Amino acid sequence: MSSAIRSLGANPVVIESPQLEAFLTSTVLVAVAEIGDKTQLLSFVLAARLRKPWPILAGILAATATNHTASAWTGNLLAGLVPETPLTWVVGLSFIAFGLWALHPDALDGSPTIKAGAFVTTFVAFFLAEMGDKTQLATVALAARFEALAQVIVGTTLGMMIANVPAVWIGDRLTQKIPMNTVRMLAAALFIMVGALTLWSTFVSAWR
Repeated sequence: MSSAIRSLGANPVVIESPQLEAFLTSTVLVAVAEIGDKTQLLSFVLAARLRKPWPILAGILAATATNHTASAWTGNLLAGLVPETPLTWVVGLSFIAFGLWALHPDALDGSPTIKAGAFVTTFVAFFLAEMGDKTQLATVALAARFEALAQVIVGTTLGMMIANVPAVWIGDRLTQKIPMNTVRMLAAALFIMVGALTLWSTFVSAWR
């Protein structure tokens, strides 16, 4: 996926911008995958219990940026250590696995214990909930796929905030207005598409 293609009338316009592609792909994938995810469910709980939206949002932003910076760095490191062809296969199959994972409804394991202020409680709870979650693992795979560290970090963090800002402000009423099954299917389709395109790039490179 070295270029993004956009059609204007009959003439296709090719935008040679891997960095932009990395940013947009990261943002869209994570924003869609986060809807109904356990970290979004945590946002609902925190919003209902703490009732301090700004510190909660600041905690989510700080936790996501910290977690995804480490995750993207790990993916970028793997891209430098693992040979290109095996890495492409692992990343491509991982995206397809994330797609299948996205079809399964998430559940929140317990409720956070509030022993500090809203910001600290949110930061710790959200950081821990994100560990091993599909959005964190997707960040690792995206960084390995695109080798665009800053764009993946900013994109995945923005995607998380796009999904969680309404969750904090509107609360669990949001889930009543969104067709969750449709969203899960869309997230699955996007992950599988990215995985298929990643694997396809291996065949294209082999034919050249």
